[in-house]
Amino acid sequence: QVQLVESGGGLVQAGGSLRLSCAASGRTFGGNAMGWFRQAPGKEREIVAGISWSGGTTYYADFVKGRFTISRDNAKNTVYLQMNSLKPEDTAVYYCAADSQSLYASRRRTDYNYWGQGTQVTVSS
Repeated sequence: QVQLVESGGGLVQAGGSLRLSCAASGRTFGGNAMGWFRQAPGKEREIVAGISWSGGTTYYADFVKGRFTISRDNAKNTVYLQMNSLKPEDTAVYYCAADSQSLYASRRRTDYNYWGQGTQVTVSS
């Protein structure tokens, strides 16, 4: 079992920044690929970014490339999402997820078997 707890969400003006954190506990964190997803009202949950077990390989959705950065600190059992140049369309609940079956991040939501409770990010125009 892996327990995931997100933090760092909030209200920010367009152009601002937020840093999300996801603290993991339970089974070995370092062996899991991790991902950040988001879900806006009325929309499906979509991947934002993913990171391999070592942090050496990352993936970004096109709509966040150049603005968001995913990273992890296995010594602290934590994965981060640095979000810069935020836009109103980034408003959503952001979820951290773990894929305990793979070392490398999948883009498919269904490959992730552990999820946090989500943290709200609201970007005002």
